[in-house]
Amino acid sequence: MIQVTAQMRVLVAVEPVDFRKGIDGLAAVCKRELASDPFNGWVFVFKNRKATAVKILVYDGQGFWLAQKRLSSGRFRFWPNARGHSRELEAHELQVLLRAGDPERSMAPEPWKRLSAGL
Repeated sequence: MIQVTAQMRVLVAVEPVDFRKGIDGLAAVCKRELASDPFNGWVFVFKNRKATAVKILVYDGQGFWLAQKRLSSGRFRFWPNARGHSRELEAHELQVLLRAGDPERSMAPEPWKRLSAGL
């Protein structure tokens, strides 16, 4: 089972990919277009052209996990944009994205709270 933890790095491909691609095809996209090693344990997230489905690719040290979510109706209205080919998200932002929400408007608290030295 895949569990996305707060320590995991999440990389979202900004441009849609061909969803006929499987593990090997998406791993090649990670290398070629995202300039990332698919074996590094990051969570890679892709969408299709119609924005009705997402695929998640993760390497767990033994092999790859490939998960797909297709919405029964509607589209993923929000999708991260960036100047490059990818954008990093926090784990909680990925959870909002997978529920077809907008992570930038989720009103989530800051992930880290700085403590003062003088308690």
